[in-house]
Amino acid sequence: METIRDTAFGKLVRIFSRNRLLQYPEEIDRSLWTKCLKTERSVKDEEATTLADSDAEDGTFGLYAVMSQASRASRRMSSATSTAPLDTEAPLLVEWRGSDDSEPLLPRSWAHARVQNPRNWSTTKKFLVSCQIWLLTFAIYIGSAIYTPGIEGVAEQFGVSRVAATLGLTLFVLGYGLGPMVWSPLSELPSVGRSPIYVLTLVVFVFFQFAVIYAKNFGMLLAFRFITGFVGSPALATGGASMGDIWNPKVCDYMIAIWGCFAISAPVLGPLVGGFAASAMGWTWTIWQLLWVSGFTLVILFFFLPETFAPNILWRRARRVRKITGNSNYKCEAEIELSHVRPKDVIFEALIRPFQLCFLEPIVLFLNLYISLIYGILYIWFEAYPIVFSEIHGFNAGETGLAFLGIIVGAVLTIAGYFVWKAKYQAQFFDEKWNIAPEHQLPPTCVGAFAIPISLFWFGWTGNFESVHWIVPIIASVFFSAGGCLIFNGIFSYLAHAYPKYAASALAGNDFMRSSFGAGFPLFATAMFHNLGVGWACTLLGCLTVLFVPYPFLLLKYGKRLRMSSKYARHDI
Repeated sequence: METIRDTAFGKLVRIFSRNRLLQYPEEIDRSLWTKCLKTERSVKDEEATTLADSDAEDGTFGLYAVMSQASRASRRMSSATSTAPLDTEAPLLVEWRGSDDSEPLLPRSWAHARVQNPRNWSTTKKFLVSCQIWLLTFAIYIGSAIYTPGIEGVAEQFGVSRVAATLGLTLFVLGYGLGPMVWSPLSELPSVGRSPIYVLTLVVFVFFQFAVIYAKNFGMLLAFRFITGFVGSPALATGGASMGDIWNPKVCDYMIAIWGCFAISAPVLGPLVGGFAASAMGWTWTIWQLLWVSGFTLVILFFFLPETFAPNILWRRARRVRKITGNSNYKCEAEIELSHVRPKDVIFEALIRPFQLCFLEPIVLFLNLYISLIYGILYIWFEAYPIVFSEIHGFNAGETGLAFLGIIVGAVLTIAGYFVWKAKYQAQFFDEKWNIAPEHQLPPTCVGAFAIPISLFWFGWTGNFESVHWIVPIIASVFFSAGGCLIFNGIFSYLAHAYPKYAASALAGNDFMRSSFGAGFPLFATAMFHNLGVGWACTLLGCLTVLFVPYPFLLLKYGKRLRMSSKYARHDI
């Protein structure tokens, strides 16, 4: 029942029962709240606010630490620091009960369930919570490509061109590229947390699908496709941060890789899932399928997703202690840190810093361009597959969707090999604190850099001819997904380790740029493949990816020197 108590359902039960049901230990026995205090009864502001720096490096607050970035900026700009001696007005720190926060405070009973640091949950609970984040990521990401089999139906119903109908795909992708600029900072407010953002935005996402299904005109359809992409974006940006909330650094990279696998597989499976529905029932049934998947996910999260963000858990504990004692000085570390944050610093870190790093930091710029190009090509393939498999090989929409399974097979096989590499080779480079030089994340990227152009040339010149068996271009797609997985995981891990204090901004900028490429590329894909032909169109894309092949190798060799010359990157490893 501990898990249920911290879910959206549990919180509603507590609100409507006026906290008489699903009580916390200190609410049952009010003498127990003192066990939640720090050993030193009070804490100086400047001592507490140094926590952000270490937390950003060890991942305690996750990868998307926008509020911690803003807190550091506010402190740097502050003209004075508090040096006043401790007095009765100093904040009294509410903390975890001991280093593992796993000691029961009351006799065993569901009502007496303890509050634990998410890092100290059981492995089973961590895995089940992770599965819910993976499911949420899948349910949102599939919403982009599941629309593509119905593009012809949209064009016919609203009397627009096929390119105009493709805007329903591109605006959705653009929406989930912009959303993290808003939702990531909100999810890191100690008074909000991640779970409410996930659940409340998913409620809007689910019910706004009805507006897409019953759109009265083309403008309404496009508007709500953009809005649903925007409100569905939290898990796409902070899913990795949720993994960092509950898993230690030794395991976190593996969990983020699995999360990334769900993020890749969802848009790939979209045409498969939506293809048969669009052929049989029309384009609206692709959105009905999205509604069912996301609605099922909403039910699961509403009843079973607990809060994973440690500052929010401690904030709620501090609020209960204040209510019990009547003393407003009891605070958690995040509240003390937040008192140093100026609103303009939050706006700067959420909206300006990602673009500053993305376009003015050479390492970040080239990595973002590389990963964005590959992401854009992935969405181009949603337009290329109907040409290759429907027009040339005579597949129907459902069978064309089945052709995407080659990408899924490649992703699964690659992730398995990636895990073996991390366990057998990369693990030896971690120090005792699980720090690692960012350049040790790049060998998979170097391998993937060759797989992408090989796949594009292979796909183009085998998919261009009806005489070549259809399985041959599908095998080529296996190499594309293999290269994409290796490049994505390598670059994401590199950015997180090279820019730990600015990981939020680095990854947010990456998310925005690749979503922009993913949104724009499908608009010219059909014309490009028809005008140039499949072979020459893929050759053009392959040549673009060849230009980036040397970059991972250069970064592997000279990356440390470049990091040392950057004022944003980490210099101590």
